[in-house]
Amino acid sequence: MKGKLITFEGSEGCGKSTQSRRLYEYLKKRKKKVIYLREPGATKVSEKIRTILLDAKNNAMLAECETLLYMAARSQIVGEIIKPKLEKGGVVICDRFLDSTLAYQGYGLGIDIDFIRCIGKFATFGIKPDLTIFLDLPVNKGLMHRYGCCDRIEKRPLSYHLRVRNGYLKLAGKDSKRIKIVRVEKDKNNTQKRIRKLVEKYAF
Repeated sequence: MKGKLITFEGSEGCGKSTQSRRLYEYLKKRKKKVIYLREPGATKVSEKIRTILLDAKNNAMLAECETLLYMAARSQIVGEIIKPKLEKGGVVICDRFLDSTLAYQGYGLGIDIDFIRCIGKFATFGIKPDLTIFLDLPVNKGLMHRYGCCDRIEKRPLSYHLRVRNGYLKLAGKDSKRIKIVRVEKDKNNTQKRIRKLVEKYAF
């Protein structure tokens, strides 16, 4: 691929969406051919799947069904938007990608990691991020930011969210060349500065 895929990962309330959007605006000002996407979502099909996945009323959804729905939404966004953009040499910033499924459904819900990787390769057309920023924040602090506004995933118990964070840390440990850990600071500007340095060093 001629382009660059930069993904953001993190557990609930880590500021991932805010920081990824700020990086998008920064790169856009630098005249990069950049687009911003969120997962699941960004296409008509994927947004409909997102609604189903996050609806708190769908509390009977099986872990297997949840995993496959995330993969379906991902396949659509990669095939429809990400792959064509990268082939043209553009930059894609994506709020979540395959690592989310490994952390949330794999380490969090117990779905087989090797199975997720296998079907993930199919769903992503074999495309891997050039750089992944993992924003790390203690789980209890992150969930406080979500108080009173909980979707189906956020409503899960603390033990689940701890498994997700630990899963992310394991992924980062196994793939430290691609996944860079950024500890979230109170000052959002400081966090963004660290992100920009990593992007300049490892993505361009």
